[in-house]
Amino acid sequence: MRITSLCLVYFLLSTGTIVLAQDPTRFEKEVTTLIASDTAVSKKNLILFTGSSSIRFWGNIKAYYPEYNVVNRGFGGSQMSDLIYYFDKLVTPYEAKKIFIYEGDNDLGTGKTPKQIIADADSVLKLIRSKVSKKVPVYFITPKPSIARWHLKDQYIAYNNLLKEWAGRQKKVTYVDVWTPLLDSAGQPQKDIFIEDGLHLNKKGYELWSAAIKPYVQ
Repeated sequence: MRITSLCLVYFLLSTGTIVLAQDPTRFEKEVTTLIASDTAVSKKNLILFTGSSSIRFWGNIKAYYPEYNVVNRGFGGSQMSDLIYYFDKLVTPYEAKKIFIYEGDNDLGTGKTPKQIIADADSVLKLIRSKVSKKVPVYFITPKPSIARWHLKDQYIAYNNLLKEWAGRQKKVTYVDVWTPLLDSAGQPQKDIFIEDGLHLNKKGYELWSAAIKPYVQ
């Protein structure tokens, strides 16, 4: 279903559940540009990373995992519902051996509840099982702690706990914790791992982030 409204809209997910989401067509041009080079992507043992801007800004992802065939399909300041909308463009075609998903950060930032985000995550998983493979391992990366959104800490912790619980009930689904490695000894976001906006990671931040994810890539 094509949604053209430029305001917040309702749309129907594959599960039949109605949820409130921002207009996903705002990413149409970016996604089109992103997949323009797909003909050069090898599908052999491909590991797909997708999700919001923390994936998108991880532009040198191949340098972190040079021995693996990894592809970055992060887009915009997306939410889990946006990934559902663009699923057939950003997930289905790659026939990935492993799928890593980073969503939830912007969902929480715009006021969605942990339960709403888990419902969307469940819809994403159903699409993977029906359109990609019933056996492909799927890795849901936790939203990271950040200075800019630290006032939402309790919501983040509640969502991460719910995500861990939900992932544990699914087959071939893994919870990947990047929350803990980015905290300091006082349990606060490390101050020197972000760019000026206090939300997105700098080089040091991505080194910690990639180290936390690497065991699951291997």
